[in-house]
Amino acid sequence: MTNIEADLQKNPQFDWSASECELGIDRSGIINIGWLCSDRPCQMGKAAKTALLWEDHQGVEKVFTYNDIRILSNNIAAYLEGLGLKPGERICLFMDRVPELYIGFLGILKLGAVAQPLFSAFGEESLFTRLDNAQTSAIITQRKHALKVRKIRDQLPNLRYIIIVDAGEGALKEREIAMDMEKLPKADDYKVYPTKAETSSVLHYTSGTTGQPKGAQHVHYSIVSQYITAKWVLDLKDDDIYWCNADPGWVTGTSYGIIGPWVNGVTQAVLDSGFNAERWYKFIEKYKITVWYSAPTAIRLLMREGKETVQKFNLSSLRHLCSVGEPLNAEAVHWSKETFGRPFHDTFWQTETGCIVITNHPALPVKPGSMGKPFPGIEAAVLNPQTFEPVNQTGIAGLIALKPGWPSMVRSYWNNPTGYQNKFKNGWYLCGDRASIDIDGYYWFMGRDDDVINTGGHLVGPFEIESALLEHPAVAESAAVAKPDPINMEVVKAFVVLKPGYAPSDDMELDIMNLIRKRLSPLAMPQEIEFIDALPKTRSGKIVRRILRAKEFNEPLGDMSTVMND
Repeated sequence: MTNIEADLQKNPQFDWSASECELGIDRSGIINIGWLCSDRPCQMGKAAKTALLWEDHQGVEKVFTYNDIRILSNNIAAYLEGLGLKPGERICLFMDRVPELYIGFLGILKLGAVAQPLFSAFGEESLFTRLDNAQTSAIITQRKHALKVRKIRDQLPNLRYIIIVDAGEGALKEREIAMDMEKLPKADDYKVYPTKAETSSVLHYTSGTTGQPKGAQHVHYSIVSQYITAKWVLDLKDDDIYWCNADPGWVTGTSYGIIGPWVNGVTQAVLDSGFNAERWYKFIEKYKITVWYSAPTAIRLLMREGKETVQKFNLSSLRHLCSVGEPLNAEAVHWSKETFGRPFHDTFWQTETGCIVITNHPALPVKPGSMGKPFPGIEAAVLNPQTFEPVNQTGIAGLIALKPGWPSMVRSYWNNPTGYQNKFKNGWYLCGDRASIDIDGYYWFMGRDDDVINTGGHLVGPFEIESALLEHPAVAESAAVAKPDPINMEVVKAFVVLKPGYAPSDDMELDIMNLIRKRLSPLAMPQEIEFIDALPKTRSGKIVRRILRAKEFNEPLGDMSTVMND
């Protein structure tokens, strides 16, 4: 029986307060994410249980118990406090997926400071934009990334400390200090700062796919949502070995790559390595991963490698698979069932929601291609884009919207109150995406509001086109965007990445067109297919269609700071 079925049998009426009760917290009292993710599991008898199984790209392994992460995060908090860093100050984590990133995250929160995780792949310009905007006081990084910080430190008067976790015998520059996590003075009884429900916790910068990145400010109360969604949607149980592919520079990597598993007292595995199908499968086999949280981009790359690669490994430990980041195409769900014997379950949420809000949870039958249904406690709707009133007809597309009030909802955008207020209309939070709802209450994604194609007055979503393209055996990835047209205003253009072994040609284009003609309406049919080597994506794996569209319309590209292959 799944966790959600077992819990709802005991108490069919869901309320967020039940999650508070399980965590032993009160909204009016002290709530500290760092303490709840390390000290609380120890108090529950899990001090000796493995919290983190870590491996890097060279095969170096490290193992940390819950008591290890409790003491080490205490040590880091005490060290930062000793430097004069104060509660409320922003402290950036700018590292690869090393243990110091995960444990340092908890240490910053125990201090009462605000954790600001950033992708280590950012260049100095992207880094500067976010550190300057947040007025960051300290950055914790590695030698390999310190050069980027050195190039911009003179432009950052608020940045007092550059803390390097692997300095070794290397020479330190201005404002740089070394911190060896394993050798810090022990602070077994560190007095965790008494943060409250609405105390700022994590500052996550949005991917910037539609304009300048915004700093989404979350609070410690968010853990109420993250705890129960990890327990119910990811179905985390006491004996699970859990793997989340996401980097903590992305909200999934903190909400469900640090907080969710550790507040549930689960063992999680981390692989500090880039994508490689065989390496990933070997990792699953070696650590006997049971629950795997991945992304559609990664799943499509695995599909591209084929089933033959999968068959080299014993992946029988897997019992539950989930996906996040972009809508999950039906083809990927079917492939997963055929390949792993179980489907990937789609989960929809955003940096701003802080937790999963619409999902195919494990007790819900999966409709391939659907986002699923709203999580209990989340009131969702599809709104008319003109009136911002709920659409009361099935199959009619509109704006995905949520009623404010769930625990992990973003509380503000850092120094951008206008941008924050613009996210709300008529008492609803607008997600910026379009979908329709079927007769069973399942949501079906259409596309980002600004990705929708207006052809002859009819709105066409890129998702259905891209899903149809993926059904062709030669297509690895695809993106559909608008192209200017003198008659219809806009028509559909498709960009296609082929699988290895296939080459672009007129015959290939015709073959793809013939297949999708059977799947799509005439309005949704691409008027042109362009074969390209790679699609533009953010570092979290989302396809950035606006770049492709801008080139077709000869428009400015806008912010490119988070685009992986800019």
